[in-house]
Amino acid sequence: MSLNRRSINYCIIFALYLNTMQSTASDYLPIAITFMVALGFVVLVMVVSHLVGPKNISKTKLEPFECGIEPQGNARVPFSIKYFLVAILFVLFDVEVIFMYPWAVNFKGLALKGLLEMFSFIGVFLIGFYYILKKGALTWED
Repeated sequence: MSLNRRSINYCIIFALYLNTMQSTASDYLPIAITFMVALGFVVLVMVVSHLVGPKNISKTKLEPFECGIEPQGNARVPFSIKYFLVAILFVLFDVEVIFMYPWAVNFKGLALKGLLEMFSFIGVFLIGFYYILKKGALTWED
């Protein structure tokens, strides 16, 4: 592979540019100061609210508050794991669909190779979907 004169010039210019971009510890000082100010503000507000805030402890104040509704029964009632499973599967498949957006935006630029890669991705996606259907993860009857 031969490099033409223009490519060599671009490489030299880029190398010189990188050489001038050496960062030192003082370059990060504004970020450190901003972090310290933010952390100091959070600590200050928490300490002041603890010192100045009211300390009226009563039985009514210690009761759980549920949107103005009186609590009924025990909050530790077991319920089906299906709710968690469906939520996790939704997040999983939602994230997989998000990976399709860049492909759709650059569809013409990827040509046949991109199409084949997306078909393989969708194939793995459908295999996973078939697996959770066969395991009964989406059936609600117990």
